[in-house]
Amino acid sequence: MRISRIYLPDADGPGTQLPLPEGAHGHLVRVLRLGDGAPVEVFNGRGGRFSATLTDVSKRSASVSLVQRLEPVAPSSLATHLGLVMSKGDRMDIALQKATELGVSEITPLTSERCDLRLKADRQDKKQQHWQGVITSACEQCGQDTLPVLHPITSLHDWASSRQQPLKLVLHTAAQRPDWPNVAPQSVAFLVGPEGGLTDDEVAYAQQQGFQSWQLGQRILRTETAPLAMLAILQHRWGDLS
Repeated sequence: MRISRIYLPDADGPGTQLPLPEGAHGHLVRVLRLGDGAPVEVFNGRGGRFSATLTDVSKRSASVSLVQRLEPVAPSSLATHLGLVMSKGDRMDIALQKATELGVSEITPLTSERCDLRLKADRQDKKQQHWQGVITSACEQCGQDTLPVLHPITSLHDWASSRQQPLKLVLHTAAQRPDWPNVAPQSVAFLVGPEGGLTDDEVAYAQQQGFQSWQLGQRILRTETAPLAMLAILQHRWGDLS
């Protein structure tokens, strides 16, 4: 039987007892009907993983008792930073969820000229919380013990100009495929535009900041598909996908 995983950022070591978050309580106790002594797995998002049991289970609350520190799943040896222009509907959620499963290290939601999601300050905070939940749930599901860093929403220009990675890529349909570097980079930043694509000026600006143009084959990929294809290629070439 598969053991459920719970994200508890305050989990530090065996012998600790922590309250079960409301969302996890609803799933584990109300849906799965787990009771006292039920085994669960806890991770703290910083590389810590623990075996644990449910205790003090009631209709409204429960606790988690950490039993033993487990060998964590190490993050990929390749650090990847995805700059993704925001999109409406569930496309952004899908991209964040699957990028997390593929081992992305950092994600920055971006605004651009053709970005179709416009958020006021109060909605930005709510969206950030929602996206953080999507990433956390993806880590719970896929067994990753280190949460990707979700950066605040920023402009494409500010993000591109601040990147210091040795390999920087901008994905667009008019690009030629560049040569891979002879030496594996320790980190990669890559930029993916919105559903309507990046403008010529935005591509040119990224190139001025040292980004190489890249095209993923002959087919035009959606904004939620392109980052996943790129991550899979990068992780297979230099990371932890065999």
